[in-house]
Amino acid sequence: MNKFDEESVKSLLERNFITENQFNEIKAYRSLNIFSLNAELKLFLYLSVLMFTSGIGILIYQNIDTIGHIAILSILLIAIVVCFFYCFKHSKGFQKNETIFENPVIEYLVLAGSILSCIFMGYLQFQYKPFGEHYGLATLVPTIFSFFVAYYFDNRSVLSIAITGLAAYIGISVTPQDLVNNDFHTTQNLSYSAIALGGLLVLWTIYSSRIALKTHFNFIYLTFALHIISIAAISNLLDSYDLTWVIFAAVLALSSFYFYKISYELKSISLYVFMIIYAYIGVNIVLVKFLNFIEFFDFWELFILILPAYFIGSIVLFIKLIKKFNKEKL
Repeated sequence: MNKFDEESVKSLLERNFITENQFNEIKAYRSLNIFSLNAELKLFLYLSVLMFTSGIGILIYQNIDTIGHIAILSILLIAIVVCFFYCFKHSKGFQKNETIFENPVIEYLVLAGSILSCIFMGYLQFQYKPFGEHYGLATLVPTIFSFFVAYYFDNRSVLSIAITGLAAYIGISVTPQDLVNNDFHTTQNLSYSAIALGGLLVLWTIYSSRIALKTHFNFIYLTFALHIISIAAISNLLDSYDLTWVIFAAVLALSSFYFYKISYELKSISLYVFMIIYAYIGVNIVLVKFLNFIEFFDFWELFILILPAYFIGSIVLFIKLIKKFNKEKL
C-alpha cells in the first residue's frame, strides 16, 4: 500500500468509519499488490470502436467513387442494425437509475452503433439531401436519437455525442480547440445562445435530480455547461469594450459561484479545478480593465514589481484551495 492510500485508510480509521479489524484487512489485501485489468480492457474496447468507425470514414472517403453511394449506405445501415439488434436483445431495458450490464461489450456496441448512425445520417444528407437545405435537421435527428440511446442503454459516451450534437445544432462547436476559436466576440447572439444552452443543461440536472432520472449523468451535463458558459463569458470579456462586458462578468461570477457549490456536492475535483481556472482568468481580465480605466499602467515600473508576487501568490492560493477541497472531500 502506497503512502497516500495508507494515509487515506488511516483517516477513515481515525474518524471511526472503519474498525481496527477492517483496517488490518484492507492493509493486508493491498499488500498483495493485486490489480485489475478491467480499465485497460475497456480502454482497448473503446479504442477499437474509435478505430473501427474512423476506418469506416476513411474507407468511404477513399472509395466513394468506386463502391457507390447506395452500397456505402447499405453497409452502414446493416452495421447499425446488427449493433442495435444485439444490444436490444441483451439489454435490461430502460431504467431510471444507473444500469450495469453484465457484458461490457454491449456498452461499446451501443457507442459504435451511435457513431455509425451519425455517419449514416450525415452521408445521407450530404449526398441525397432528404431534409433539403435544412441542414440543422440533419444534426437534430441524430442528436435526438443519441439522447434516446444514451438514456435507454445508460451510456455516458453516447450522451456526450448527443450534447455535442445539440450544441452544434445552435451553432457551437464544443471541442476544446473549436470552443476557443468560436466567433463569440463577433456574434453576441451566439454567446447568448451558448450561455442559454449551458443554463438549460444546469436546469436539466436539477430537474432530473428531483425525479431521480439518471442522476449519474449530471456530472457530464455540468462539465459541458461549465466549459460552454465560462468560455463564452471569458471570450466576450476579452473582446468587449463597451458596458456589455459587465453582463458577461456577472454571468461568469454567478456560474463560478454555482459550480463552486455543486463541485462540493458532487465531490468533483475536475469541476472544482476548472471553476477556479475560469474564475481566475475572469478576475484578471476585469482587473486589467479596471487598471486601464484608472490609467494605472502609467506606473508601469510599480506594476512590473508587483506582477511576480501576484502570480506567486496566485499559485500558492490555488494549491491551498485544492488541498482544502481534498481534505473536506474525505
